[in-house]
Order: sequence, then C-alpha cells, then structure tokens
Amino acid sequence: MRWSGRRESTNVEDQRGRFSMRGGAGIGCGGFLVVLILAWLFGADPQQLLSLLGGLQQSAPTAEDRAAPAGQPQDELGKFAAVVLADTEDTWNRIFSETGGRYEEPKLVLFSRAVASACGYASSASGPFYCPGDHKLYLDLAFFDELDRRFGAPGDFAQAYVIAHEVGHHVQNLLGISDRVRALQERARSEEEVNALSVRLELQADCFAGVWGYTANRDRRLLDPGDVEEGLAAAAAIGDDTLQRRSQGDVTPETWTHGSSEMRAQWFRRGLQTGDPQVCDTFGAR
Repeated sequence: MRWSGRRESTNVEDQRGRFSMRGGAGIGCGGFLVVLILAWLFGADPQQLLSLLGGLQQSAPTAEDRAAPAGQPQDELGKFAAVVLADTEDTWNRIFSETGGRYEEPKLVLFSRAVASACGYASSASGPFYCPGDHKLYLDLAFFDELDRRFGAPGDFAQAYVIAHEVGHHVQNLLGISDRVRALQERARSEEEVNALSVRLELQADCFAGVWGYTANRDRRLLDPGDVEEGLAAAAAIGDDTLQRRSQGDVTPETWTHGSSEMRAQWFRRGLQTGDPQVCDTFGAR
C-alpha cells in the first residue's frame, strides 16, 4: 500500500502501555461460590469464568489509568493505522454526503493486552472489535502479527482490511442496521437463527470494507499490485469454517457467527469490484 506520508486521522486514541498487568489478590471463597452459581445459572464452564475473572483482575485499569491522556501514535504501525482510518473517513464522508447524510467519524482506540470500553472490558484475545455504545473501534496492533503468523495472511492491505471491516460495523450502526438486527435476534426462536443474522451482519461489514478499498484505489491510488490478493486472503483466513477446522477438526455451520472463508472473500470482493454500498445487501441475498 502507498500509505507513507498521507494524512493521519486525528480520531486515534493511543492507549498502549497505559494498563499494566497487576497481580490480583484472588477472588476468595465467597467469590468462588459466586462463580459456581453463575456457571450453574448460565450453563457456563466454571474454569472459563474463573480464567476470565482472573484476567480482568490483572488487567483492569485504575481511575488514574483512565484519566491519562491518549495522544497520537508515533510508531510506524500506529501511524499506518491512523492513515487507514483517515482514508476510510474520506470514503464514507463522501458516500454519506452524496446521499444527503452526514458521516460521524468513529474513534480508533489502540490498546495493549486489555481495554475498557462502553461495551465492557476486553482482552487482546477478543480480537479487534467495534463498540456501538461509544462509537469506537478497538485494536491491539499485536493482532496484525497474529494475522500473519497464525492465520497466514501477511501484508499491509490485509491489516487495512481489518480496520475497514470494523469501520463497516460503525457504518451499520449509523444506518440503523445494527439495531434492526439486534431486534430480530431478540425475537429469534433459536440460537441458529441468531447466528445466521450475525453472519449476514459480518458479511455486510466485509462488503463495506471492500467499498472502501475500491474508492481508496480509484480516487487516491492507495493500492499496490498484490494488495487485493492480500485482502482477500485475510478475509478467507478468518472464516468460521477455516477456524473450526484448525481448532476442532470439523465444521459446524449452525454455530457460525461470521461466515465461511468463501462467503467472506466473496462479499469483500463484491465491494472491491463495485465500490457501491447498495450491492452489500447481505440480508436480501440468498
């Protein structure tokens, strides 16, 4: 990608290094009993709840942490993320303006290990995510290394796709799509229906990421030869079927929440080829 020297978004909060890992004092017998009760009520694995609680004890920020200023990133990878975010702003500001709307630019929070958001605490293990409660994208840049080593999807456009996908969720939130999907999920009669709606939401975010890629290349010549292939490889590498084969050896489509590798690459490609958000109607597609 030809990103060096381009405009960096000012909507970046660099919180890396603000939260130190602190040893917890343990949850005690009373806390252990609470965990067992919660596990029984919700059918969860007590060990997983204990592990999650331990992680939160270690990485939860103090009031002093939360008050600390968060400036612009100064390292190359942080600057890259800021450039990609700025370019998505150019794309979606234009698209919203053309339809008589106004695009509200999201914030990108760069964090390390753990972060507090309006959607609760999250660790790096959660991966990049968008929180509709505060209109912010959250990203531990260590995920880019994982994308390369664990998922076999290297390259700067693969990394840019990750950011553009989360921006796609922000676009869905602004358009009211996310709220409508949540309402449908609340009325769903089975977990399988809930998951199917989640898949369509994720695939649309992939398509919106492709819309950005199209305009970034057409209007600003941001892409190098091979970048499209990098992005498609990244979309395919994190398909539910690929991840399930790697982790459990078999594939269970009814549990998918993001879509298969083929689906993700297909919808990302659709946005890349057209640059038209109207083609991203995953809810009307078969």
